Amino acid sequence: MHEKFLEYLAHERRYSIHTIKSYQTDLIQLRDYLAENYDGGDVIDVSFDQLRSWMVYLVESGISSRSISRKISSVKSLFKWAKRYEGVEVDPTRKLTLPKVAKRLPVYVEEEQMDYILDAAKFPSDFEGIRDRLIVEMFYQTGIRCSELISLETKKIDFHQNVIKVLGKRNKERIIPVGDEIFDLIREYQMRKDELEHIEDTKYLFLTKKGVKMYPKLVYSIVNNYLREVSTLRKKSPHVLRHTFATHMLNRGADLNAIKELLGHTSLAATQVYTHNSIDQLKDVHRNAHPSGREER
Repeated sequence: MHEKFLEYLAHERRYSIHTIKSYQTDLIQLRDYLAENYDGGDVIDVSFDQLRSWMVYLVESGISSRSISRKISSVKSLFKWAKRYEGVEVDPTRKLTLPKVAKRLPVYVEEEQMDYILDAAKFPSDFEGIRDRLIVEMFYQTGIRCSELISLETKKIDFHQNVIKVLGKRNKERIIPVGDEIFDLIREYQMRKDELEHIEDTKYLFLTKKGVKMYPKLVYSIVNNYLREVSTLRKKSPHVLRHTFATHMLNRGADLNAIKELLGHTSLAATQVYTHNSIDQLKDVHRNAHPSGREER
């Protein structure tokens, strides 16, 4: 039955391929565990005791609490769907207690480090250099996701209103204001793009030097290349620049709800995680500026 559930996620909920793959992996792992330890059976027939046994197995296997919680959430979502659409009455996940997950704070790059990265002299003046600088600037100044940047269409750039229109998760469009500096860079980049010998994917803003749409691995490589000059963070991905955008905005007094809208979050809870970074900065300011804070301890 879980195959029908995955089809529902794809066609009704319009989840991404990667999200559906995660659900599929979790459910197949449970199915394989049942086959090995309880003579098989459909995942939808799993009992509370069997789920508890699976959780113990996952813990003993060294799986992190975060990963276990995600796997159980996948099973919970399956039964929620099954009760609503398939007439299943018993939900063995209802009384399951999920393991406590330590809150993981978003990592970000310091403002001084970003200033160093965005020094125009660091970027070549050819097509790829201008494009790469624009990519880093776009992530940092707008907080958009990698998938949103790759899919950004040229017609969504509004030079009159100084905004870009981004198509986010579940095909929800949002409007993000952008400064004059980045629009000047977009104009410079477009002139360089027009000089390419061949352009295949004409509607997209960001292209490779072969004139085709950018792809995630290339964007990651570009961002990683510049972040590693200044950052010792283990992760140096485009998402780190999204975290950096939100943290710097909050540190400089931006309203949390405004940041939520700019990031395209559906829930304020997802945005509130950045307040922890902001509080840490305030503590540093207090420790360095207040007379008692500077005393040696």
